[in-house]
Amino acid sequence: MYACTPRWKGGWITPEDLETILTGLSGKIQPSPYGPDAISLNHGLHITGGEPFMNYDLLTEAVEMSSRLKIPSLFVETNCFWCVDDETTEQKLRTLKGKGLHGILISVNPFYLEYVPFERTERAVKISYNIFGANTAVYQLEYLRRFRNMGIRGKMSFEQYLEREGQAQFLQNVEFFFTGRAVYRVGDVMRDPVGTKKARFFFDQPCRPQFLRNWHNHFDNYGNLIPGYCGGISLGDCRRLDALLEEGIDTDVYPILGYLMEEDMQGLLEFASRFGFEENSEGYISKCHLCIDIRRHLAAERGFRELQPTEFYEHLE
Repeated sequence: MYACTPRWKGGWITPEDLETILTGLSGKIQPSPYGPDAISLNHGLHITGGEPFMNYDLLTEAVEMSSRLKIPSLFVETNCFWCVDDETTEQKLRTLKGKGLHGILISVNPFYLEYVPFERTERAVKISYNIFGANTAVYQLEYLRRFRNMGIRGKMSFEQYLEREGQAQFLQNVEFFFTGRAVYRVGDVMRDPVGTKKARFFFDQPCRPQFLRNWHNHFDNYGNLIPGYCGGISLGDCRRLDALLEEGIDTDVYPILGYLMEEDMQGLLEFASRFGFEENSEGYISKCHLCIDIRRHLAAERGFRELQPTEFYEHLE
């Protein structure tokens, strides 16, 4: 979704930027419907990445800051690579809870299985339930169930997983976002069950509700306010959040945002055509696929301030 990779040159968010962003968010975040000490996937604040446990000291600092600013429904998202034994796992989670962390979101899918031994995921689930109880979320539970039923141990490549489960079953009963690097790297897997469509097919599927929604947005380590799941699009500098919310979006300065807001995918496609963009003859598996293909071309053609971070477009394949 966000084209993350160790090959990015970008580093960790600075403690100064972290405090600026968290201070700006303080008072603007809705807690879980079950209360400020409970977690829900689309409420509160989740600390993610990349993988936040790769920098445990910075993670603990982020939890302390958030707690001090009384940010509700605070949880961390992790792929569990660090859960090498029971003692380490419990110690780190109890420390974070003591500093104000309310819960945890454990990521489980075939892409992480390729790099993280499943035993570590199982360990994280078991110990997290002991520490956070109902504030332990697993995304996605269906993959956790499948891996357990398959008796998986250790790691398994994505290709091995597809061969063992069957390509037709891969996308059944799970949520999958056809965006980011996935549309290029596993596009062939998706094309069979999903199919492809010409660009005009997506013209009547509005982007605007997701693009400018007021829930589940992301704030990255470069200072970008990323709308929803739209990797590679920045609404502006989240380090000046109050000013950004007050000023709004100047579509003369951010033309791509303007076309997406006012004319949706058809307008963006016509705009990109002026810069030599040509529709992929093989079609697209989603409107996000089309949007990313257009923005990738525009990012290479000239500098657009809203196409941030720039490395997103360099690491899509």
